[in-house]
Amino acid sequence: MKNFINQGYTDTRSGFGAGLLEIGRKNKNIVALCADLTGSLKMNEFKNEFPKRFFQVGIAEANMMGIAAGMTIGGKIPFTGTFANFSTGRVYDQIRQSIAYSGKNVKICASHAGITLGEDGATHQILEDIGLMKMLPGMTVINTCDYNQTKAATISISFHSGPVYLRFGRPKVPNFTDPNQNFEIGKGIKLIEGNDVTIVATGHLVWEAIESCKRLKKEGISAELINIHTIKPLDYEIILKSISKTKCMVSAEEHNIIGGLGESISGVLVRNNLVPMEFVGVEDSFGESGTPTQLMQKYGLSSNNIYEKCKRVISRK
Repeated sequence: MKNFINQGYTDTRSGFGAGLLEIGRKNKNIVALCADLTGSLKMNEFKNEFPKRFFQVGIAEANMMGIAAGMTIGGKIPFTGTFANFSTGRVYDQIRQSIAYSGKNVKICASHAGITLGEDGATHQILEDIGLMKMLPGMTVINTCDYNQTKAATISISFHSGPVYLRFGRPKVPNFTDPNQNFEIGKGIKLIEGNDVTIVATGHLVWEAIESCKRLKKEGISAELINIHTIKPLDYEIILKSISKTKCMVSAEEHNIIGGLGESISGVLVRNNLVPMEFVGVEDSFGESGTPTQLMQKYGLSSNNIYEKCKRVISRK
């Protein structure tokens, strides 16, 4: 099994900030809008270097989406920035009507997703955003796992024509992917080759899945791990090829299991190759206040739970 090296603990939102600055230097049509959370979204460097291309709209997220949609008509490529809850739940009507319906080239960039927002509690956390966004026709949905992948994804979506939802987080997490990676929208990445069970993970759960694979290996269980960074369009091919070998599947995500990655995968299995499947995610619940580590453990978003679900699904084959 490949040895994944933790290059240090870094928050994924900083990867967004670094990627935004890099593409801003290369493309003068890149503009950034923020809803009074410039520091939290790590957009300060872009703002300082390109003050005429940065727009602080204040706590007016719905207005921000409308402005961004309008900017695309003049050829601009707007990147909006605020918390995931305010990027989706608060402004769903504006995204649906002004951006998705007409296929506007807006990049909706959302930090502080999931329960790892932590102590701010359920009102600021969101566990439904992937479901909300993947249901919109034409919307691309991306959920990155570390700093390097978030930076690469931010750069990549600037070349994609059409609306994108890019989801990332607040806490510092292991940074382990290639800093020079080529981020390809819609293509999953096989991280570990295996034969006994397929684990498909996204976002912060990818590292947890790596840890569970190590534990399974010690017991003689060969787990195949796939990093699905693009939830829509979903890479059917990599999933179906893997389960044709392993004959069982575990999905892992920091999201409600209703409407998330696992639900999308289950649809693929039903239509193509039905095998036993287990889900690691939040089970139809809001979050609560607590440290990210406490909440991840309480809601079962852990390497231990992935390990247990792998053992369970193997027994169902």
